Amino acid sequence: MAKYGFPEEAWDRAIDQAHAVLVQIARSEDLISYSNLCSRIPAIQLEPHSYAMREFLGEISTAEHHRGKGLLSVVVVYKHGDQHPGPGFFELARGLGYQVDDETQFWIDQLRVVYAVHRGDSP
Repeated sequence: MAKYGFPEEAWDRAIDQAHAVLVQIARSEDLISYSNLCSRIPAIQLEPHSYAMREFLGEISTAEHHRGKGLLSVVVVYKHGDQHPGPGFFELARGLGYQVDDETQFWIDQLRVVYAVHRGDSP
């Protein structure tokens, strides 16, 4: 079975690879661009601003949300411009029941939650 044109086994391996990278970024209280993240996932070749990338990050953040750890993909941002997450991040948040009135404030609040979780603090 394939996911967005990738074999499911490769997709799942890529999810694990990306999760490890994102946890490392969160522990460092840093950010990573979509393109930099893609270059650090050897299992599959994702395009940084593709629908597959959006769904890929959504899968990771949904799993983390259900574990009570916030939206881990909050650390993935545009390399240029406002250096914030793309619209898919905010749509996912709304779909998971978060109230997102001010996207910038929501992003900052989620960064704080994710950073605290990966520091070992209570969010």
